[in-house]
Amino acid sequence: MILKNYITGLFICLFVAVSAQEINTDFQTNQFDVKVVVENKDSGDYIKNAEVFVSGKYFNYDEVRSCYLIKARVGDQLRVSNPDFETVYYTIKSDEEIKILVEGLESQRELIMSKSSRKEKSIKAPDYYHQYLDSANFYKKKDIDLSLSFVEKTLQNKESKQRNSVSYKTLADIYLYWKQYDLAVNNYKLSIQINENTATKIALANAQFLLKDFSESKKTYAELEKQKLSNYERILVLEGLGDVVFSLKKYSEAKKYYQQSLNIAKENLVTPKITDLNSKLATVFASEGNITQANIQFKNSLDLATKENVNRALEEEEKVADFYNKSNQFDDEIKLRKESLLKAEKNKTSEKKLNYEPDSITSQKINYKIGNAYILKEDYQNAIPFLEKSKKDADEKKDITIEKDATRKLSEVYATVGDYDKALKSYQDYVQLVDESYIQKEQEIQQVKRFSKKISDNQNRISSLEKDKELAESKISLAYIDQKLSEESNQRQRLIIYSLIGGFLLMSLLAYFMFRNIKQQKLANNLLALKSMRSQMNPHFIFNALNSVNSFIAVNDERNANRYLSEFSALMRAVLENSDEDFIPLTKEIELLELYVKLEHNRFKEKFEYQISVDENINLEQFSIPPMLLQPYIENAIWHGLRYRKDVGSLEVSFAKKDNETVSVIIKDNGIGRKRSQELKTKNQLKQQSKGMNNIKNRIAILNDMYKDRISVVVSNVLENGEGTKVELLLKKK
Repeated sequence: MILKNYITGLFICLFVAVSAQEINTDFQTNQFDVKVVVENKDSGDYIKNAEVFVSGKYFNYDEVRSCYLIKARVGDQLRVSNPDFETVYYTIKSDEEIKILVEGLESQRELIMSKSSRKEKSIKAPDYYHQYLDSANFYKKKDIDLSLSFVEKTLQNKESKQRNSVSYKTLADIYLYWKQYDLAVNNYKLSIQINENTATKIALANAQFLLKDFSESKKTYAELEKQKLSNYERILVLEGLGDVVFSLKKYSEAKKYYQQSLNIAKENLVTPKITDLNSKLATVFASEGNITQANIQFKNSLDLATKENVNRALEEEEKVADFYNKSNQFDDEIKLRKESLLKAEKNKTSEKKLNYEPDSITSQKINYKIGNAYILKEDYQNAIPFLEKSKKDADEKKDITIEKDATRKLSEVYATVGDYDKALKSYQDYVQLVDESYIQKEQEIQQVKRFSKKISDNQNRISSLEKDKELAESKISLAYIDQKLSEESNQRQRLIIYSLIGGFLLMSLLAYFMFRNIKQQKLANNLLALKSMRSQMNPHFIFNALNSVNSFIAVNDERNANRYLSEFSALMRAVLENSDEDFIPLTKEIELLELYVKLEHNRFKEKFEYQISVDENINLEQFSIPPMLLQPYIENAIWHGLRYRKDVGSLEVSFAKKDNETVSVIIKDNGIGRKRSQELKTKNQLKQQSKGMNNIKNRIAILNDMYKDRISVVVSNVLENGEGTKVELLLKKK
């Protein structure tokens, strides 16, 4: 029964432990909601127009919750940016609310005219910068003219460097979307020139790649790779490098960069990038002719894309199907395209624009490619229905390009199967569609010309805003030319100035060497002074010790005299060994003090008890101290304080850790005190003690001058009536 209960209890404990571990693992790997509050520290206003970015996604301000509600995992990197403050980076650690306080921002309340300003009729212009910028981004994909006009408004007023940089980046983003890559590159460079930003440099490298300027794109990505980047930024940079070298047909390098990027994406669970990078690796393998490995990678990307959303799945299926077509895997291609066709029709996405190719993934296009695959298989009967459906859908949706291609294929198929009437009819339809297509192309060319002119006009208007700047630069250039002419006419004056400068440099060099020699001489003098002081201290200490031996001999205490002499010789040996050192390890000094105090206690047992304590938290090996620095203070405590007590006194020596860099040494006695001790002494004794203390003070002063204030000493009374003495010495780490 007991065994059964024990097993049951053990099972419950294991179950709880495993459950807790699973919960912890789920918390670290699964996404959770995190509130991000961006607040003006001075006014308390919420900042609602910041760009909050996590793992490839932007999050908007939630008016209901008064915060940015983001989806994140532990370890994800949060980026918060705004034209009015420096970009903030933060690593997500938990689901606790994140609060970012911004200093130096002007609040909305400060934009309202105060009563005093009304009296002075001084009205501050309202700040519409953020509204203009938001409008430019809103119309970016809808109306380029309107979008550019709002960017132009952000540049009309005198703004901060950071705001101007963001405006030019927004302008570049608009041009990039409308495939004006040269203009995008120019404006990204201008934005970086005004205020360097990692996100802008990544966008510049991408624009250079799309412009097919591969050398410049690779150079920009390589510079970024050396910088400190967030995980998501490093994924983008490595992926970009892979794209560049793949375009240059350097497949081994491309695989290396894609794999590095994929590893970071997997570590940080950046799912969209895991899908993209698997797909790109597959493309590299396919380009190398490694069809087996390409199939494996494409299968991975296809599985991952299916788990994301329908649009992403359709995009990846299109790419994989194209690969099947190129590698003559027509059955797999047909099967996959039929699945795509069902998804497109079911979710009504056949007319939705996707980002894989310049044209859309539409039902007419999918049907056309299925029919084409059947033709390549020489299965003409199955090809005809799909081509007919493609032609019909294209006609309904006014897609003349697909309708033309499908009609041409139908004519060829009908001719192949011997149905010449339908072949002729299809060919006649094809000829008519070619004529219509030609007219449409002419219209498109005219539209492109008008579009290019619009963009050119808009860019010219924006460029005109820089005329004042160019004029100022021209003035600077003219001033520079005048300066050059003036310099040429005053050649002799410059020679004189150079001669004076040369003389000044020589004098400075001479002064430097003199200063260095003086400093070295001062150091040598300090070393001699220290050596002299140590030689003064040691005889004084020996004299006092021999007096102690003499006292034992005087009372015929031979045993104690021998023991005292033995301990004294050990102490003297240690003192002499350290006599030439400016500093010795603190452990050695403590050993010397223990020997010395023990010797004095043997002589004055009836006068005092002592205790030496060392804090265990002190790493004694890290601290050093001038040899025999503490001994004079202990000697004074015994000979001039405790010795005159009628009852047994106490001496405490403690070594305590003040902080990681400092040790506090406290020597405390409950003797008669300094004032009473002076009253009892003769003039000669007072002179000797004063000389000894001055010796110590001078020694500390010289050491602090040489080693930058490593030692400080404070002497105070223990009691208010003057009894007892406390010496506190602070010793800094070597």
